Amino acid sequence: MEKIAEFNDLINTFVWTKVGVWLLIATGVILTVLTGFFQVTHIRHWMKKTVGSMFDKKVIGHTDDKASISQFQALCTALAATVGVGNIAGVSAAIITGGPGAVFWMWLAAFFGMMTNYSENILGIYYRRKNHTGEWSGGAMYYLQDGLGSYKGMKSVGRILAVLFAVCAVLASFGIGNMGQVNKIVKNLTSAFDIKALSSHVLYSSDGTDVTLYMLIVGLIIMALVGFVVIGGLQRIAIVAEKIIPFMVVMYILGSLVIIVANAGQIGTAFGHIFGMAFTKNAAWGGATGVAFKTIITQGCKRGVFSNEAGLGSSVMVHSNSNVREPVKQGLWGIFEVFADTIIVCTMTAMTILTSGVIDLETGIPVTGDDATLVAEAFNTIFKAGSFEFGRGFIAIAILLFAFTTVLGWSHYGTKAVEYLAGKNAAKATRVYKIIFVVMIISGALLTSSLAWDISDTFNGMMMIPNLIGVLSLTPLVMKLTKNYVRRRIRGEDIEPMLSFDPEIQKENAKVIKETGEE
Repeated sequence: MEKIAEFNDLINTFVWTKVGVWLLIATGVILTVLTGFFQVTHIRHWMKKTVGSMFDKKVIGHTDDKASISQFQALCTALAATVGVGNIAGVSAAIITGGPGAVFWMWLAAFFGMMTNYSENILGIYYRRKNHTGEWSGGAMYYLQDGLGSYKGMKSVGRILAVLFAVCAVLASFGIGNMGQVNKIVKNLTSAFDIKALSSHVLYSSDGTDVTLYMLIVGLIIMALVGFVVIGGLQRIAIVAEKIIPFMVVMYILGSLVIIVANAGQIGTAFGHIFGMAFTKNAAWGGATGVAFKTIITQGCKRGVFSNEAGLGSSVMVHSNSNVREPVKQGLWGIFEVFADTIIVCTMTAMTILTSGVIDLETGIPVTGDDATLVAEAFNTIFKAGSFEFGRGFIAIAILLFAFTTVLGWSHYGTKAVEYLAGKNAAKATRVYKIIFVVMIISGALLTSSLAWDISDTFNGMMMIPNLIGVLSLTPLVMKLTKNYVRRRIRGEDIEPMLSFDPEIQKENAKVIKETGEE
Protein backbone atom coordinates (compact mmCIF):
# COMPACT_ATOMS: atom_id res chain seq x y z
CA MET A 1 0.00 0.00 0.00
CA GLU A 2 2.92 2.34 0.73
CA LYS A 3 4.34 1.67 -2.74
CA ILE A 4 0.95 2.42 -4.31
CA ALA A 5 0.69 5.64 -2.30
CA GLU A 6 4.21 6.70 -3.36
CA PHE A 7 3.50 5.93 -7.03
CA ASN A 8 0.20 7.79 -6.87
CA ASP A 9 1.85 10.82 -5.24
CA LEU A 10 4.40 10.88 -8.06
CA ILE A 11 1.70 10.88 -10.75
CA ASN A 12 -0.49 13.29 -8.80
CA THR A 13 2.34 15.82 -8.43
CA PHE A 14 3.17 15.59 -12.14
CA VAL A 15 -0.46 15.83 -13.30
CA TRP A 16 -1.45 18.73 -11.07
CA THR A 17 1.68 20.71 -10.19
CA LYS A 18 3.99 20.15 -13.14
CA VAL A 19 1.47 20.13 -15.99
CA GLY A 20 -2.17 20.65 -15.00
CA VAL A 21 -2.17 24.09 -13.37
CA TRP A 22 -0.04 25.69 -16.07
CA LEU A 23 -1.97 24.04 -18.91
CA LEU A 24 -5.23 25.21 -17.36
CA ILE A 25 -4.09 28.82 -16.96
CA ALA A 26 -2.57 28.88 -20.46
CA THR A 27 -5.81 27.57 -21.97
CA GLY A 28 -7.87 30.23 -20.21
CA VAL A 29 -5.50 33.03 -21.27
CA ILE A 30 -5.38 31.88 -24.91
CA LEU A 31 -9.16 31.57 -25.20
CA THR A 32 -9.69 34.93 -23.47
CA VAL A 33 -7.31 36.72 -25.85
CA LEU A 34 -8.55 35.00 -29.03
CA THR A 35 -12.20 35.73 -28.24
CA GLY A 36 -11.37 39.38 -27.57
CA PHE A 37 -11.91 39.19 -23.80
CA PHE A 38 -15.50 38.09 -24.43
CA GLN A 39 -16.33 37.83 -20.71
CA VAL A 40 -15.62 41.59 -20.38
CA THR A 41 -16.58 43.06 -23.76
CA HIS A 42 -19.93 41.27 -23.77
CA ILE A 43 -20.64 41.25 -20.03
CA ARG A 44 -24.00 42.99 -20.44
CA HIS A 45 -25.07 40.39 -23.01
CA TRP A 46 -24.13 37.27 -21.04
CA MET A 47 -25.56 38.72 -17.84
CA LYS A 48 -28.83 39.47 -19.64
CA LYS A 49 -28.98 35.99 -21.18
CA THR A 50 -28.24 34.22 -17.89
CA VAL A 51 -29.12 35.85 -14.58
CA GLY A 52 -31.27 38.41 -16.44
CA SER A 53 -33.44 35.65 -17.90
CA MET A 54 -34.11 33.76 -14.64
CA PHE A 55 -37.81 34.60 -14.85
CA ASP A 56 -38.15 33.72 -18.53
CA LYS A 57 -40.32 30.61 -18.90
CA LYS A 58 -38.24 29.50 -21.89
CA VAL A 59 -35.22 29.36 -19.59
CA ILE A 60 -36.62 28.06 -16.30
CA GLY A 61 -39.72 26.24 -17.55
CA HIS A 62 -39.60 22.46 -17.67
CA THR A 63 -39.48 20.87 -21.10
CA ASP A 64 -41.72 18.03 -22.28
CA ASP A 65 -38.80 16.70 -24.27
CA LYS A 66 -37.31 13.80 -22.28
CA ALA A 67 -34.14 14.21 -24.30
CA SER A 68 -33.27 17.43 -22.52
CA ILE A 69 -33.66 19.62 -19.44
CA SER A 70 -34.14 23.39 -19.16
CA GLN A 71 -31.18 25.77 -19.33
CA PHE A 72 -31.70 26.67 -15.67
CA GLN A 73 -31.87 23.00 -14.66
CA ALA A 74 -28.64 22.35 -16.57
CA LEU A 75 -26.97 25.22 -14.69
CA CYS A 76 -28.26 24.02 -11.31
CA THR A 77 -27.18 20.43 -11.96
CA ALA A 78 -23.71 21.62 -13.03
CA LEU A 79 -23.51 23.86 -9.95
CA ALA A 80 -24.68 20.90 -7.87
CA ALA A 81 -21.44 19.13 -8.71
CA THR A 82 -19.35 22.32 -8.77
CA VAL A 83 -20.41 24.13 -5.58
CA GLY A 84 -19.19 21.71 -2.95
CA VAL A 85 -17.31 21.61 0.31
CA GLY A 86 -14.32 23.05 -1.54
CA ASN A 87 -16.09 26.40 -1.53
CA ILE A 88 -15.79 26.26 2.27
CA ALA A 89 -12.74 24.16 3.16
CA GLY A 90 -10.90 24.81 -0.13
CA VAL A 91 -10.96 28.59 0.32
CA SER A 92 -9.87 28.22 3.94
CA ALA A 93 -6.92 26.08 2.85
CA ALA A 94 -5.89 28.62 0.21
CA ILE A 95 -5.80 31.44 2.77
CA ILE A 96 -3.99 29.33 5.38
CA THR A 97 -1.42 28.24 2.78
CA GLY A 98 -0.78 31.57 1.12
CA GLY A 99 -2.36 34.25 3.28
CA PRO A 100 -5.07 36.73 2.19
CA GLY A 101 -3.25 37.39 -1.11
CA ALA A 102 -4.30 33.93 -2.27
CA VAL A 103 -7.83 35.26 -2.82
CA PHE A 104 -6.57 37.54 -5.60
CA TRP A 105 -5.23 34.54 -7.50
CA MET A 106 -8.55 32.76 -7.08
CA TRP A 107 -10.28 35.68 -8.76
CA LEU A 108 -7.68 35.83 -11.54
CA ALA A 109 -7.93 32.10 -12.28
CA ALA A 110 -11.74 32.37 -12.29
CA PHE A 111 -11.57 35.29 -14.73
CA PHE A 112 -9.70 33.20 -17.30
CA GLY A 113 -11.61 30.06 -16.32
CA MET A 114 -14.83 31.71 -17.50
CA MET A 115 -13.69 31.38 -21.11
CA THR A 116 -12.43 27.83 -20.62
CA ASN A 117 -15.84 26.77 -19.30
CA TYR A 118 -17.53 28.77 -22.06
CA SER A 119 -15.50 26.93 -24.72
CA GLU A 120 -16.15 23.50 -23.21
CA ASN A 121 -19.89 24.10 -23.18
CA ILE A 122 -20.21 25.31 -26.75
CA LEU A 123 -18.13 22.35 -27.95
CA GLY A 124 -20.32 20.03 -25.87
CA ILE A 125 -23.50 21.31 -27.53
CA TYR A 126 -21.93 21.38 -31.00
CA TYR A 127 -20.77 17.75 -30.85
CA ARG A 128 -23.64 16.20 -28.87
CA ARG A 129 -25.94 13.47 -30.18
CA LYS A 130 -28.94 11.38 -29.02
CA ASN A 131 -28.31 8.18 -27.04
CA HIS A 132 -30.23 4.88 -26.88
CA THR A 133 -33.06 6.43 -24.84
CA GLY A 134 -33.35 9.57 -26.98
CA GLU A 135 -31.52 11.70 -24.38
CA TRP A 136 -28.85 14.16 -25.42
CA SER A 137 -25.27 13.02 -24.76
CA GLY A 138 -22.27 15.30 -24.96
CA GLY A 139 -18.96 15.92 -23.28
CA ALA A 140 -15.22 15.94 -23.74
CA MET A 141 -15.20 12.35 -25.03
CA TYR A 142 -17.30 13.37 -28.02
CA TYR A 143 -15.39 16.48 -29.03
CA LEU A 144 -12.15 14.58 -28.56
CA GLN A 145 -13.40 11.74 -30.76
CA ASP A 146 -15.21 13.75 -33.44
CA GLY A 147 -13.45 17.12 -33.13
CA LEU A 148 -9.78 16.42 -32.48
CA GLY A 149 -10.25 13.09 -34.27
CA SER A 150 -11.40 14.84 -37.45
CA TYR A 151 -7.94 16.33 -38.02
CA LYS A 152 -5.70 14.48 -40.45
CA GLY A 153 -3.90 11.59 -38.78
CA MET A 154 -5.54 12.27 -35.40
CA LYS A 155 -8.44 9.80 -35.44
CA SER A 156 -6.75 7.25 -33.17
CA VAL A 157 -5.33 9.94 -30.89
CA GLY A 158 -8.75 11.52 -30.46
CA ARG A 159 -10.34 8.17 -29.67
CA ILE A 160 -7.62 7.18 -27.17
CA LEU A 161 -7.87 10.50 -25.32
CA ALA A 162 -11.68 10.22 -25.29
CA VAL A 163 -11.52 6.75 -23.70
CA LEU A 164 -8.89 7.95 -21.17
CA PHE A 165 -11.11 10.86 -20.19
CA ALA A 166 -14.19 8.64 -19.78
CA VAL A 167 -12.38 5.97 -17.73
CA CYS A 168 -10.93 8.56 -15.36
CA ALA A 169 -14.34 10.25 -15.06
CA VAL A 170 -15.94 6.98 -13.95
CA LEU A 171 -13.22 6.22 -11.41
CA ALA A 172 -13.20 9.80 -10.06
CA SER A 173 -16.98 9.73 -9.66
CA PHE A 174 -16.63 6.95 -7.07
CA GLY A 175 -13.97 8.81 -5.10
CA ILE A 176 -14.20 12.60 -4.89
CA GLY A 177 -17.67 12.58 -6.46
CA ASN A 178 -19.08 10.04 -4.00
CA MET A 179 -17.11 8.61 -1.07
CA GLY A 180 -15.18 11.80 -0.33
CA GLN A 181 -18.33 13.94 -0.23
CA VAL A 182 -20.29 11.42 1.87
CA ASN A 183 -17.39 11.09 4.29
CA LYS A 184 -17.44 14.86 4.80
CA ILE A 185 -21.23 14.89 5.33
CA VAL A 186 -21.12 12.10 7.91
CA LYS A 187 -18.21 13.56 9.88
CA ASN A 188 -19.72 17.04 10.05
CA LEU A 189 -23.25 15.91 10.91
CA THR A 190 -22.21 13.43 13.59
CA SER A 191 -19.90 16.06 15.12
CA ALA A 192 -22.30 19.02 15.02
CA PHE A 193 -25.39 17.05 16.08
CA ASP A 194 -24.01 14.40 18.37
CA ILE A 195 -26.32 11.64 19.64
CA LYS A 196 -24.41 9.92 22.45
CA ALA A 197 -26.49 6.74 22.37
CA LEU A 198 -25.38 6.16 18.77
CA SER A 199 -21.91 7.76 18.66
CA SER A 200 -20.78 5.87 21.78
CA HIS A 201 -21.38 2.55 20.00
CA VAL A 202 -18.05 1.97 18.20
CA LEU A 203 -18.14 -0.52 15.32
CA TYR A 204 -14.37 -0.48 14.75
CA SER A 205 -11.35 1.82 14.80
CA SER A 206 -8.98 2.62 11.94
CA ASP A 207 -6.10 5.10 11.68
CA GLY A 208 -6.92 6.20 15.22
CA THR A 209 -10.49 7.14 14.28
CA ASP A 210 -13.61 5.46 15.66
CA VAL A 211 -16.30 4.40 13.19
CA THR A 212 -19.60 4.42 15.05
CA LEU A 213 -23.14 3.14 14.66
CA TYR A 214 -24.19 6.77 14.21
CA MET A 215 -22.01 7.03 11.08
CA LEU A 216 -23.50 3.83 9.67
CA ILE A 217 -27.07 5.04 10.18
CA VAL A 218 -26.36 8.44 8.60
CA GLY A 219 -24.65 6.65 5.69
CA LEU A 220 -27.67 4.39 5.14
CA ILE A 221 -30.03 7.38 5.12
CA ILE A 222 -27.86 9.21 2.59
CA MET A 223 -27.66 6.06 0.45
CA ALA A 224 -31.44 5.76 0.39
CA LEU A 225 -31.91 9.44 -0.55
CA VAL A 226 -29.27 9.40 -3.27
CA GLY A 227 -30.58 6.09 -4.60
CA PHE A 228 -34.10 7.47 -4.92
CA VAL A 229 -32.86 10.44 -6.93
CA VAL A 230 -30.16 8.75 -9.04
CA ILE A 231 -32.22 5.76 -10.12
CA GLY A 232 -34.83 8.24 -11.39
CA GLY A 233 -32.37 9.54 -13.98
CA LEU A 234 -31.34 13.00 -15.13
CA GLN A 235 -34.83 14.52 -14.98
CA ARG A 236 -35.14 13.72 -11.26
CA ILE A 237 -31.58 14.87 -10.52
CA ALA A 238 -32.30 18.16 -12.31
CA ILE A 239 -35.55 18.71 -10.39
CA VAL A 240 -33.83 18.16 -7.04
CA ALA A 241 -30.87 20.34 -8.06
CA GLU A 242 -33.02 23.29 -9.13
CA LYS A 243 -34.80 23.21 -5.74
CA ILE A 244 -31.73 22.85 -3.51
CA ILE A 245 -29.00 24.82 -5.32
CA PRO A 246 -30.62 28.30 -5.41
CA PHE A 247 -31.80 27.88 -1.81
CA MET A 248 -28.48 26.74 -0.39
CA VAL A 249 -26.43 29.33 -2.29
CA VAL A 250 -28.73 32.20 -1.22
CA MET A 251 -28.80 31.06 2.41
CA TYR A 252 -25.02 30.68 2.53
CA ILE A 253 -24.51 34.12 0.99
CA LEU A 254 -26.99 35.71 3.42
CA GLY A 255 -25.28 34.06 6.40
CA SER A 256 -21.90 35.27 5.13
CA LEU A 257 -23.23 38.80 4.56
CA VAL A 258 -24.48 38.99 8.16
CA ILE A 259 -20.95 38.27 9.41
CA ILE A 260 -19.31 40.63 6.91
CA VAL A 261 -21.71 43.48 7.72
CA ALA A 262 -21.26 42.88 11.47
CA ASN A 263 -17.53 43.31 10.89
CA ALA A 264 -17.87 46.12 8.33
CA GLY A 265 -14.94 47.98 9.85
CA GLN A 266 -12.62 45.18 8.72
CA ILE A 267 -13.74 45.07 5.06
CA GLY A 268 -11.24 47.71 3.91
CA THR A 269 -8.45 46.03 5.84
CA ALA A 270 -9.34 42.63 4.34
CA PHE A 271 -9.25 43.96 0.77
CA GLY A 272 -6.02 45.79 1.54
CA HIS A 273 -4.37 42.54 2.58
CA ILE A 274 -5.79 40.64 -0.41
CA PHE A 275 -4.19 43.03 -2.90
CA GLY A 276 -1.21 43.97 -0.78
CA MET A 277 -0.13 40.37 -0.25
CA ALA A 278 -1.10 39.01 -3.68
CA PHE A 279 2.39 39.04 -5.14
CA THR A 280 4.32 37.38 -2.37
CA LYS A 281 5.65 33.90 -3.05
CA ASN A 282 3.45 32.29 -0.41
CA ALA A 283 0.29 34.05 -1.62
CA ALA A 284 0.77 33.00 -5.23
CA TRP A 285 1.27 29.37 -4.20
CA GLY A 286 -1.68 29.43 -1.83
CA GLY A 287 -3.92 30.97 -4.48
CA ALA A 288 -2.86 28.44 -7.09
CA THR A 289 -3.59 25.50 -4.83
CA GLY A 290 -6.78 27.03 -3.46
CA VAL A 291 -8.30 27.68 -6.86
CA ALA A 292 -6.93 24.56 -8.38
CA PHE A 293 -8.26 22.27 -5.73
CA LYS A 294 -11.90 21.83 -4.94
CA THR A 295 -12.04 19.75 -1.83
CA ILE A 296 -9.90 19.42 1.28
CA ILE A 297 -11.07 16.24 2.93
CA THR A 298 -9.97 15.67 6.51
CA GLN A 299 -8.17 12.41 7.22
CA GLY A 300 -5.68 12.99 4.43
CA CYS A 301 -7.79 13.63 1.33
CA LYS A 302 -5.72 15.57 -1.15
CA ARG A 303 -6.85 18.73 -2.82
CA GLY A 304 -9.23 17.68 -5.54
CA VAL A 305 -10.53 19.23 -8.71
CA PHE A 306 -10.71 22.92 -9.44
CA SER A 307 -13.38 24.68 -7.40
CA ASN A 308 -15.32 25.80 -10.44
CA GLU A 309 -14.35 22.76 -12.59
CA ALA A 310 -13.48 25.01 -15.52
CA GLY A 311 -11.09 22.91 -17.61
CA LEU A 312 -11.97 19.60 -16.00
CA GLY A 313 -14.56 18.77 -18.68
CA SER A 314 -17.05 17.35 -16.21
CA SER A 315 -19.89 19.90 -16.16
CA VAL A 316 -20.03 19.80 -19.98
CA MET A 317 -21.78 16.44 -19.67
CA VAL A 318 -24.83 18.02 -18.05
CA HIS A 319 -24.75 21.34 -19.93
CA SER A 320 -25.02 19.24 -23.10
CA ASN A 321 -28.43 18.01 -21.89
CA SER A 322 -29.87 21.53 -22.09
CA ASN A 323 -32.82 22.18 -24.41
CA VAL A 324 -30.89 25.09 -25.93
CA ARG A 325 -30.14 24.95 -29.67
CA GLU A 326 -27.44 27.65 -29.84
CA PRO A 327 -24.06 26.27 -28.64
CA VAL A 328 -22.89 29.76 -27.60
CA LYS A 329 -26.05 30.33 -25.54
CA GLN A 330 -25.06 27.44 -23.28
CA GLY A 331 -21.52 28.76 -23.28
CA LEU A 332 -22.86 31.95 -21.68
CA TRP A 333 -24.26 29.84 -18.83
CA GLY A 334 -20.76 28.37 -18.46
CA ILE A 335 -19.37 31.87 -17.88
CA PHE A 336 -22.04 32.53 -15.28
CA GLU A 337 -21.37 29.17 -13.58
CA VAL A 338 -17.74 30.13 -12.89
CA PHE A 339 -18.82 33.62 -11.85
CA ALA A 340 -21.38 32.23 -9.36
CA ASP A 341 -19.06 29.57 -7.95
CA THR A 342 -15.85 31.53 -7.46
CA ILE A 343 -16.51 35.24 -7.75
CA ILE A 344 -19.63 35.06 -5.56
CA VAL A 345 -19.61 31.97 -3.29
CA CYS A 346 -15.84 31.66 -2.77
CA THR A 347 -15.52 35.41 -2.23
CA MET A 348 -18.24 35.27 0.45
CA THR A 349 -16.27 32.54 2.21
CA ALA A 350 -13.02 34.49 1.97
CA MET A 351 -14.49 37.74 3.29
CA THR A 352 -16.24 35.88 6.13
CA ILE A 353 -12.89 34.47 7.22
CA LEU A 354 -10.90 37.66 6.74
CA THR A 355 -13.30 40.02 8.54
CA SER A 356 -14.34 37.83 11.48
CA GLY A 357 -10.99 37.70 13.26
CA VAL A 358 -10.54 33.92 13.09
CA ILE A 359 -7.29 34.29 11.16
CA ASP A 360 -4.15 36.42 11.47
CA LEU A 361 -4.27 38.65 8.37
CA GLU A 362 -0.50 39.08 8.30
CA THR A 363 0.37 35.40 8.26
CA GLY A 364 -2.80 33.52 7.33
CA ILE A 365 -2.42 31.41 10.48
CA PRO A 366 -5.79 30.53 12.09
CA VAL A 367 -6.43 32.02 15.52
CA THR A 368 -8.74 29.06 16.11
CA GLY A 369 -9.62 25.96 14.12
CA ASP A 370 -8.09 24.66 10.88
CA ASP A 371 -9.02 24.63 7.17
CA ALA A 372 -11.88 22.20 7.79
CA THR A 373 -13.45 24.20 10.64
CA LEU A 374 -12.37 27.79 9.97
CA VAL A 375 -15.65 28.91 8.37
CA ALA A 376 -17.64 27.28 11.19
CA GLU A 377 -15.54 29.23 13.68
CA ALA A 378 -16.21 32.42 11.72
CA PHE A 379 -19.96 31.80 11.78
CA ASN A 380 -19.79 31.05 15.51
CA THR A 381 -18.46 34.56 16.16
CA ILE A 382 -21.98 35.82 15.39
CA PHE A 383 -24.33 32.84 15.44
CA LYS A 384 -23.71 31.59 18.97
CA ALA A 385 -25.74 31.80 22.16
CA GLY A 386 -24.04 30.40 25.23
CA SER A 387 -23.26 26.76 24.57
CA PHE A 388 -25.49 26.67 21.51
CA GLU A 389 -23.21 26.93 18.48
CA PHE A 390 -25.69 27.77 15.73
CA GLY A 391 -22.87 28.74 13.38
CA ARG A 392 -21.33 25.27 13.51
CA GLY A 393 -24.74 23.68 12.94
CA PHE A 394 -25.42 26.00 10.00
CA ILE A 395 -22.13 25.09 8.32
CA ALA A 396 -22.78 21.38 8.94
CA ILE A 397 -26.14 21.70 7.16
CA ALA A 398 -24.54 23.78 4.39
CA ILE A 399 -21.91 21.09 3.85
CA LEU A 400 -24.68 18.46 3.86
CA LEU A 401 -26.53 20.25 1.04
CA PHE A 402 -23.39 21.20 -0.86
CA ALA A 403 -21.94 17.69 -0.71
CA PHE A 404 -25.25 15.87 -1.28
CA THR A 405 -25.89 17.73 -4.52
CA THR A 406 -22.26 17.21 -5.56
CA VAL A 407 -22.88 13.45 -5.29
CA LEU A 408 -25.97 13.78 -7.49
CA GLY A 409 -24.12 15.81 -10.12
CA TRP A 410 -21.20 13.41 -10.27
CA SER A 411 -23.53 10.42 -10.59
CA HIS A 412 -24.68 11.92 -13.88
CA TYR A 413 -21.11 12.52 -15.05
CA GLY A 414 -20.19 8.92 -14.31
CA THR A 415 -23.32 7.65 -16.05
CA LYS A 416 -22.49 9.59 -19.22
CA ALA A 417 -18.90 8.33 -19.19
CA VAL A 418 -20.07 4.70 -18.79
CA GLU A 419 -22.59 5.24 -21.58
CA TYR A 420 -19.80 6.32 -23.92
CA LEU A 421 -17.51 3.42 -22.98
CA ALA A 422 -20.25 0.76 -23.21
CA GLY A 423 -21.48 1.72 -26.67
CA LYS A 424 -24.31 -0.59 -27.73
CA ASN A 425 -24.50 -2.08 -24.22
CA ALA A 426 -25.01 1.35 -22.63
CA ALA A 427 -28.51 0.65 -21.24
CA LYS A 428 -27.39 -2.32 -19.14
CA ALA A 429 -24.02 -0.80 -18.23
CA THR A 430 -25.49 2.46 -16.90
CA ARG A 431 -28.01 0.56 -14.73
CA VAL A 432 -25.19 -1.47 -13.19
CA TYR A 433 -23.11 1.66 -12.69
CA LYS A 434 -25.91 3.47 -10.85
CA ILE A 435 -26.39 0.53 -8.47
CA ILE A 436 -22.65 0.34 -7.72
CA PHE A 437 -22.50 4.13 -7.29
CA VAL A 438 -25.30 4.09 -4.69
CA VAL A 439 -23.85 1.13 -2.78
CA MET A 440 -20.42 2.82 -2.62
CA ILE A 441 -21.96 5.55 -0.46
CA ILE A 442 -21.71 3.28 2.57
CA SER A 443 -17.96 3.04 2.01
CA GLY A 444 -17.73 6.81 2.18
CA ALA A 445 -19.55 6.80 5.50
CA LEU A 446 -17.36 4.12 7.07
CA LEU A 447 -13.88 4.41 5.52
CA THR A 448 -11.16 6.46 7.17
CA SER A 449 -8.25 5.77 4.81
CA SER A 450 -7.07 8.65 2.64
CA LEU A 451 -5.57 6.57 -0.19
CA ALA A 452 -8.89 6.18 -2.00
CA TRP A 453 -9.30 9.98 -2.05
CA ASP A 454 -5.71 10.50 -3.21
CA ILE A 455 -6.11 8.08 -6.12
CA SER A 456 -9.41 9.54 -7.28
CA ASP A 457 -7.83 13.01 -7.08
CA THR A 458 -5.24 11.78 -9.56
CA PHE A 459 -7.98 10.55 -11.88
CA ASN A 460 -9.54 14.02 -11.75
CA GLY A 461 -6.29 15.52 -12.98
CA MET A 462 -6.03 12.86 -15.66
CA MET A 463 -9.49 13.89 -16.88
CA MET A 464 -8.39 17.49 -17.16
CA ILE A 465 -5.35 17.01 -19.40
CA PRO A 466 -7.06 15.27 -22.37
CA ASN A 467 -9.99 17.67 -22.05
CA LEU A 468 -7.73 20.73 -22.28
CA ILE A 469 -5.88 19.18 -25.23
CA GLY A 470 -9.25 18.83 -26.96
CA VAL A 471 -10.32 22.39 -26.15
CA LEU A 472 -7.01 23.89 -27.32
CA SER A 473 -7.02 21.87 -30.55
CA LEU A 474 -10.55 23.10 -31.32
CA THR A 475 -9.85 26.76 -30.53
CA PRO A 476 -10.36 27.74 -34.22
CA LEU A 477 -13.87 26.24 -34.05
CA VAL A 478 -14.61 28.07 -30.77
CA MET A 479 -13.66 31.34 -32.47
CA LYS A 480 -15.85 30.59 -35.51
CA LEU A 481 -18.85 29.70 -33.35
CA THR A 482 -18.37 32.84 -31.25
CA LYS A 483 -18.04 35.15 -34.27
CA ASN A 484 -21.06 33.53 -35.91
CA TYR A 485 -23.17 34.09 -32.79
CA VAL A 486 -22.01 37.69 -32.31
CA ARG A 487 -22.77 38.58 -35.92
CA ARG A 488 -26.26 37.06 -35.78
CA ARG A 489 -27.45 37.65 -32.21
CA ILE A 490 -25.67 40.87 -31.26
CA ARG A 491 -25.11 42.67 -34.57
CA GLY A 492 -28.30 41.38 -36.20
CA GLU A 493 -26.72 40.07 -39.43
CA ASP A 494 -28.67 37.54 -41.51
CA ILE A 495 -26.21 34.66 -41.88
CA GLU A 496 -26.43 30.88 -41.57
CA PRO A 497 -26.07 29.72 -37.91
CA MET A 498 -23.45 27.19 -36.80
CA LEU A 499 -25.30 24.79 -34.49
CA SER A 500 -24.03 21.20 -34.86
CA PHE A 501 -21.36 19.05 -36.47
CA ASP A 502 -24.16 16.65 -37.49
CA PRO A 503 -25.82 17.80 -40.75
CA GLU A 504 -29.24 16.47 -39.71
CA ILE A 505 -29.19 18.17 -36.28
CA GLN A 506 -27.84 21.35 -37.91
CA LYS A 507 -30.68 21.36 -40.46
CA GLU A 508 -33.39 20.67 -37.87
CA ASN A 509 -32.18 23.28 -35.37
CA ALA A 510 -31.59 25.92 -38.04
CA LYS A 511 -35.16 25.44 -39.27
CA VAL A 512 -36.63 25.85 -35.76
CA ILE A 513 -34.55 28.96 -35.05
CA LYS A 514 -35.52 30.51 -38.38
CA GLU A 515 -39.23 29.87 -37.85
CA THR A 516 -39.49 30.74 -34.16
CA GLY A 517 -36.41 32.82 -33.32
CA GLU A 518 -35.74 30.35 -30.49
CA GLU A 519 -32.22 30.10 -29.13
